[in-house]
Amino acid sequence: MNRIAWPPAVVEARAQFAKRWAALAPRERLMVRTATAIVALGLGWLTLVQPALSTLRETPPRIDAIDAQLQQMQHLASEAKDLRALPPVQPEQARTALQAATDRLGPNAKLVLQGDRAVLSLNGVPGAALVAWLGEARSAARARPDEARLSAGAGGYIGTVAVTLPRRP
Repeated sequence: MNRIAWPPAVVEARAQFAKRWAALAPRERLMVRTATAIVALGLGWLTLVQPALSTLRETPPRIDAIDAQLQQMQHLASEAKDLRALPPVQPEQARTALQAATDRLGPNAKLVLQGDRAVLSLNGVPGAALVAWLGEARSAARARPDEARLSAGAGGYIGTVAVTLPRRP
């Protein structure tokens, strides 16, 4: 049987520990063993049990959040599929639909049409109205949002939204 050859410093430290241990009274040895057991249990709890319990506690809400994201993604995929299945819109019809949606935003919105691109300038448009405009631009005009530079102000959103209109089918 091979024995491990410990470095001399380790052998010396073990010898000193054994000497000190033997010099302790039985009651002191019991206290040292108890303290060592408490520290070992604490370390075991912190490294093994507590992380597992945290994982068990945090997992169900994470799964629910991921399920909600999955449902939203499936809804968006279904909506995209439905939009692709719709018949194409003529460019002039798309411009008319986009202009009508912009008119519903009121005087705080201005639409500039440039070929197959449209830029909506906003100055204090509420978020719900902007969402409705984007939905109508996507469904009625088949416009694709390209770029948005928006900031939230006290009276609503300020900035621009650029969309691309469909080309002639």
